Amino acid sequence: MVRLSRAQAQERNRAKVLAAAREEFALRGFREAKIDSIADRAELTRGAVYSNFPGKRALYFAVLADLAERAPVHPPAEPALTVREALSQVARAWVTRLPLMTEDEHAPSRLGVDVIPEILADELTQKPYAQLMKLNAVLLGLALERLRPPREPDGRLVRLAESVLTVLQGAGQLAAAAPGFVDPFGVIRVCEQLADLDLGDRWSVAPMVPEVRETDAPWSPPEAVDAVTGEPAHPARDGVVAVLGLHRLSAAEDAVRAAPPEAEVTAVVVTSTPQELFPLARLVIAGLATCLRQA
Repeated sequence: MVRLSRAQAQERNRAKVLAAAREEFALRGFREAKIDSIADRAELTRGAVYSNFPGKRALYFAVLADLAERAPVHPPAEPALTVREALSQVARAWVTRLPLMTEDEHAPSRLGVDVIPEILADELTQKPYAQLMKLNAVLLGLALERLRPPREPDGRLVRLAESVLTVLQGAGQLAAAAPGFVDPFGVIRVCEQLADLDLGDRWSVAPMVPEVRETDAPWSPPEAVDAVTGEPAHPARDGVVAVLGLHRLSAAEDAVRAAPPEAEVTAVVVTSTPQELFPLARLVIAGLATCLRQA
């Protein structure tokens, strides 16, 4: 018999709860899923489920975040070299996970159909979700700028990224609500055409940018994972560290634009309700990050 430490036992129980919840959500959908049924599937008590997750919604977000972060990545033989190619590859990766008309209601691709309704149902999740989408637009926009620097010194491609994400998010919602309506190849072509638009996007420095302070003081940050690459993060290396609440994530762009050229910028996300909102943050960022890696 092997005796587990308290931390090991908690990690094992959490994994059992997540596995059981995935089965329950896949079989019954989010609305009809029951915490008691999840506890029975995990062979744990109801209290053990709630000791790991504050409620069914947080558990739902955590299940989907785990799936999104572990999604297989198949990079193309040749990485995208132009904005058009990048948007084509990102859109292609995005639409391949949309639910199909031929799939039944229990297909894995339909597991996340209740995400947006749940986000809209509570102000606690609405505002952070809006900022997470802003952050995704910044990430995509900066990636595109590496392929095609803006024509103007103060130009940016973040608004283009916002337009692309609008198309992709809308396609996802329609695919869930109206199976068969969305033409995946049409969505890809639309995103390709957006590459040629000039949206007159300009970056203006925020009116209140905290002064960046240089320091040699020792710092031992906790272990963390880079939500974009999936690799261990290294915030202790030289660079700029911006600590941002979930209601101010769009300010990550201010940190990037204000930092010295080629400086590594780390955005550390914090919140007072981590059990509920960190799984949502992981889910939203992983959805885009997977597509970026495949492009």
